[in-house]
Amino acid sequence: MKGTDFLSAADITARQATDLLDSAMRLKADRLGCRALAGRVLAMIFEKPSLRTRVSFETGMVQLGGHAIYLAPSDISLGRRESVGDVAANLSRMVDGIMARVFEHEKVVGLAAGADVPVINGLSDWEHPCQALADFQTIAEHRGLANRPTLVFVGDGNNVCHSLMLLAKTLDVPMRVACPVGFEPDPAICAACPDIEVVHDPLAGVSGADVIYTDVWASMGQEDSAAHRKQVFASFQVNAALMARAKPDAIFMHCLPAHRGEEVTAEVIDSPRSVVLDQAENRLHAQKALLVALMG
Repeated sequence: MKGTDFLSAADITARQATDLLDSAMRLKADRLGCRALAGRVLAMIFEKPSLRTRVSFETGMVQLGGHAIYLAPSDISLGRRESVGDVAANLSRMVDGIMARVFEHEKVVGLAAGADVPVINGLSDWEHPCQALADFQTIAEHRGLANRPTLVFVGDGNNVCHSLMLLAKTLDVPMRVACPVGFEPDPAICAACPDIEVVHDPLAGVSGADVIYTDVWASMGQEDSAAHRKQVFASFQVNAALMARAKPDAIFMHCLPAHRGEEVTAEVIDSPRSVVLDQAENRLHAQKALLVALMG
């Protein structure tokens, strides 16, 4: 994978995905033992606020012996103050990799087209592939991927859902999506993942699940529709009644930040069945594996 881009969960093969997850496990066990990126620099472009993405990438680069540069929206104004292509070309002369957390997916595609160094999608409105890597590391730790645990995503068919679907397909992990009518994953993603069923009954959807996953009902940029979405998604809240329809030992996942009392109740997210903090920590380890693979 050295020198390649990671813009989508579909960009990696099953072997590459497995190798990344294995590497993430090793790096987690020996947090400071790998200095593979000594002298390397990662430019981090942010159009959106960030906790986990910024801290995990920046910490990861430091632990791997390298350095990360945070570029705030006011530093670049990507595509406005300077074209995406010019930003990519300039950064390529100074850094060894670029990570971008943006609104429009076309911006990470444009960065990759204009850059001579690896570009990583740290989040776009189309996908969140780094999150999916960390999520499958978490599922592997708690359930084992060889056991083919059933993953059910409950809620909006959004960017996180897209990446989970694509990586579930690659890793041959059974998955379903339970969402309201009109909030399904994009048809192109569904077409790419024909074995993943999309249903509109949340209780039936989670029946027999090993893993129940949800996300906020209104993502960044969708604030104007938040009130409407709260009404539409009310029956899709992950609560004790919904968890009871899954397997007795089913785990709960959420990419965070969470809105307790909306997409999930405090009773569920703060319960022993919740592995959300493991997910958050695994962003660090999965992304370190990715950075070493692309920039090492």
